[in-house]
Amino acid sequence: MVGPLVQSALDPHSPQGERLRDLIWIFTAVCGVVWLAVMIALAIAVWRRRASAAPEPSALERAAELRLTIIVGALVGMTAVTVLALTGLSYATQKRVLGRPLAAGMALLVTGHQWWWEVEYKDDEPARTFTTANEIHVPVGVPVTIRLRADDVIHSFWVPSLMGKEDLIPGRENSIRFTAARAGIYRGQCAEFCGAQHAHMALLVVAQEKPDFDAWRDGQIRSADDPNEPERQKGLAAFLAKPCVMCHAVRGTSAAARVGPDLTHVGSRMTLAAGTLPLSRGTLAAWLADPQGVKPGSQMPFVQLDPDELNAISAYLEGLK
Repeated sequence: MVGPLVQSALDPHSPQGERLRDLIWIFTAVCGVVWLAVMIALAIAVWRRRASAAPEPSALERAAELRLTIIVGALVGMTAVTVLALTGLSYATQKRVLGRPLAAGMALLVTGHQWWWEVEYKDDEPARTFTTANEIHVPVGVPVTIRLRADDVIHSFWVPSLMGKEDLIPGRENSIRFTAARAGIYRGQCAEFCGAQHAHMALLVVAQEKPDFDAWRDGQIRSADDPNEPERQKGLAAFLAKPCVMCHAVRGTSAAARVGPDLTHVGSRMTLAAGTLPLSRGTLAAWLADPQGVKPGSQMPFVQLDPDELNAISAYLEGLK
């Protein structure tokens, strides 16, 4: 992965994350008080047991029996009130985080695959719509609504510092909303077991100031530049001649498939194979040479490449900024 990124719901960087953090601490505090009370009551009971032998049940006075009944009834009532209060608080927080539509902002469509994330940036102008993978860029302070779909099995979208979890279910569309409060890189993860490489289905959310985000988006909208270097030109020719074009798209070339991730600007991403490797020319070569060795069970097939083709394609893809 890229750097020592913190992935914690207790380190929120959005209003939605802050509400969930507060809920976690309230639950922790209440449960801690209940646990402490139970331990104190247990200690008192053990001490009294040792201090004097317990009387026979038939010897209990009616007044003591009534007192115990009242105590047990009060504790049952307090337990019920506590559970109902926590349930109500949880429901209210969930409604505030998920149920209230955000102000007009940015809309994305994220599709979960085994085992990577497809990210579509929607726009009223079709020419400004584009697709990327495993990395979401958002502007700071702008409400973001993410529509969630699954292509194969159930996945779960979770970026702990920004939002709660939301499932991606085949045949159904869910949504989640958040507003990044400050710039930074936030790690996310599929939180629903979805197969052998579930642990290697990560993503990054990159929150940027508006000018930086606009520059990034304008760059992503553009088609891939034609390579100028001989090695990259050879890499493009090899890429188009190999089965790569059966799965991947590179806008500006004849490769237009949508089975695998869009590679138009793959060189600008920070990771490869959904967070499995940091992206570099070397890791691209390793991935192309032996994808099943890097990520067993992935849908990336082995493609026979000679060393010159491997180096050239790696150079071409690394240069797609």
